Amino acid sequence: MASLQDLRRRISSVRNTRKITKAMELVAGARLRRAQTRIEEMRPYADRMQELMAGTARAASSIRNLALLQRRDEVRTVAIVVVTGDRGLAGPFNGQVLRRAFELERETRAEGADVRWLVSGRKGASTLRFRRYELTGQWAGFADRPSYQDAQAIGHRLAELYEAKEVDRVLLVYNRFESALVQRVTTTELLPIGEDVLAGEEPAEEPKGPSADFIYEPEPEEILQRLLPVYLETEIYRALLESAAAFLASQMTAMRNASKNAGDLIDRLTLSLNRARQAEITQEILEVVAGADALSG
Repeated sequence: MASLQDLRRRISSVRNTRKITKAMELVAGARLRRAQTRIEEMRPYADRMQELMAGTARAASSIRNLALLQRRDEVRTVAIVVVTGDRGLAGPFNGQVLRRAFELERETRAEGADVRWLVSGRKGASTLRFRRYELTGQWAGFADRPSYQDAQAIGHRLAELYEAKEVDRVLLVYNRFESALVQRVTTTELLPIGEDVLAGEEPAEEPKGPSADFIYEPEPEEILQRLLPVYLETEIYRALLESAAAFLASQMTAMRNASKNAGDLIDRLTLSLNRARQAEITQEILEVVAGADALSG
């Protein structure tokens, strides 16, 4: 049985740990609210970008020569882009996205294609290096607060690989934020950009009144060629923001659970401490009574 001093030391240690986890929970909660605001501000921009691309594509005479739209007849190499966190202490956040990425790898190799790895976040990079995978691209340092420049760097590298025909398909795996308690692993095909993106949503009925004819300068094909990389960067930026919010939500939940478990452990240790103290007092009383009996005898 542990001594009173050991129990008091353990209780003090667990209390200090609970202070840390509680503080981390509060910090993650405050940052999560800001991350949600950034996602809400991003969505209208992404929607307008898709509408602009769809309108320009409808005006273009041909879009077959645009590299980011060309779908390869034979897929020989698939690039898997994994978005993870730079830090741990976030429950299953990093593990679940990596498990999905490894599932995609097995499916891709079963179809006879090679896999090239690109990763955002230190945790994902360290896991892939531990498994002795070669990384074609690696970015870190912005997992919980990404900027558009970070998305541009990733998008430029992916477009470069696809246009050079080093990869024939690009998949993005990340945690999508749904609520503070729910984060879902999502897989998105970034390249080639699908025709459904350019199709857009057709209006339910034709607008009344005179229609407008737009004059494009330069030609719609050239405008679309400039818009496609921007659309790719926008989709990556959206995924980075979703992943950042999901990380903070997962960390907040993990720290809340850790604080609760620490409280339960403190209660159990306190109960053990009280029992040990009671046993010690009882033992001292017995020793006093025994000594008194010996003296009286």
